[in-house]
Amino acid sequence: MALLSALRAGDGVLLVVNPGSRRGARRQIAAVQELQRAGLTCDVLVTEAPGHAAEAVARAGARYAAVFTLGGDGTVMEVAAALVGQRTPVGVLPGGTGNLIARAFGIPLGVRRAVRALLAGGEASIDLGRLGDGRCFAFAAGVGVDAYMVAHTPARWKRRLGVLAYTLTAARGVLRYPDFQLRAEVDGHVLETRARGVMLANFGTVLNRLLTLGPGIRQDDGMLDLCVFSPSSAAAGARIVWRLSRRDFRPAADMLWLSGRRFRIETDPPLPAQADGDLLGMTPFSVDVIPLAVRLLVPAHAS
Repeated sequence: MALLSALRAGDGVLLVVNPGSRRGARRQIAAVQELQRAGLTCDVLVTEAPGHAAEAVARAGARYAAVFTLGGDGTVMEVAAALVGQRTPVGVLPGGTGNLIARAFGIPLGVRRAVRALLAGGEASIDLGRLGDGRCFAFAAGVGVDAYMVAHTPARWKRRLGVLAYTLTAARGVLRYPDFQLRAEVDGHVLETRARGVMLANFGTVLNRLLTLGPGIRQDDGMLDLCVFSPSSAAAGARIVWRLSRRDFRPAADMLWLSGRRFRIETDPPLPAQADGDLLGMTPFSVDVIPLAVRLLVPAHAS
């Protein structure tokens, strides 16, 4: 059922805004105007520091018919983690650089169109990955080229180029990032191999389905998928990207996938890790799955 159809008199929504997001002030005005145009009462929370959104939503989020986020994937995850197990849905309004979660569900990148699509759409429940320290992620956690991309994309590139900035840095990472030794435990089974990029993926597609990270990856199956990429050269890296773009998952020496519910990732040497665009610190780290942890508002075609 569409959110607007389910609202009762007096229901309101909360808009959580990250003021550091791209074109944040202008997008905030557009979002509030569109929500009010739909007849909704809209309270606004402008975050002041990391963790502010999670604290506020955990305290007050259940009072609202929905909580909308306007920021990057990190803002989405703060709010989603605070609403685990609750019935209040999250509406993702793109305001960051990658906007991976929004793109995965086909949410329009324009704020006004996104508000209208989510209010007229439906809901989808998704799994979350939970790190050993309790933090959660929705899209993926990664080590190697993936974390290099997050750590080394200049802010000025992100402001000017948007998601293309990450693509350029990832391409540079494929050329420069050294191989490392991976030891991964997946539901008690141990994998040891050389790798250049490792992801624990919850969503299977990237950039409006331009790339598919592996076979059968779903965000609502109670599983995460370990994706290991080990190109031996720039040419081999290009072949991996080509195969992912073609959904070609035939067995290959430089790509492998394992599904599971509990993971431990170790590397030699210890390396930086990231989750949904936020750096976590160094390996090792552990992850388990919270099945169908949070409800998202999605456009009608994705519900």
